[in-house]
Amino acid sequence: MTELVKYEIAGGVAEITFDDGRANVMSPAMLGALHAALDRAENDKAIIVLAGREGIFSAGFDLKIFAKNIAEESYGMLRQGAELALRLLQYPQPVISACGGHALPMGAFLLLTSDVRLGVDGPFRIGLNEVMIGLTLPHFAIEIARHRLTAPYFNRIVTGEVLAPADALNAGYFDRLTAADDLLPAARLAAAAFTGIDMTHFTASKRRVRAQAVAAVREAIDSEVTLENYKRRLGQ
Repeated sequence: MTELVKYEIAGGVAEITFDDGRANVMSPAMLGALHAALDRAENDKAIIVLAGREGIFSAGFDLKIFAKNIAEESYGMLRQGAELALRLLQYPQPVISACGGHALPMGAFLLLTSDVRLGVDGPFRIGLNEVMIGLTLPHFAIEIARHRLTAPYFNRIVTGEVLAPADALNAGYFDRLTAADDLLPAARLAAAAFTGIDMTHFTASKRRVRAQAVAAVREAIDSEVTLENYKRRLGQ
């Protein structure tokens, strides 16, 4: 793949590891590389293990792009991210996320769209912090959150609360927490368990379960994440 994203496949399982050497921000380049990796996984009909850096899954979108106040660039990055989240939400094979640390907005979206979410306990922050940094949570993100978060946490999270991993487990971001050294082995074991099931029935069941959420996210992206809306917002 690229220096930002590593793709390795064996036994029907594709490990997609993204690492920018810093905070794993979802820049246009990173998002493009992840889309390319997902293209390859789709072609391989692979189960996916998605992993970030040690200590940080992703710090979210590249705020430097938003700070430039160029509608085309802000729109392009957000649209890339939204489409990536939707692709993972409706990916036909299982997706296992291995989160080794912080996961903030776009990183949290990736967790919420995965089938199995593994994390590690520690001094990490998990959440949708748009409100806390002066942004409004996009409708597509609200629909993704609604699909996976537990009811008692939903309103707290979509209005900006970030959580420690143990609370994030209770909120629905994670299915299980592991020790840091056990994270990737646990993700690989989860992926291997899926190789023995009837994938036709898995895919059909997943589509039924997620159909309403997929439709809501698709509608939210198409109605809100448009270049015209960004130009209007920035007065361009």
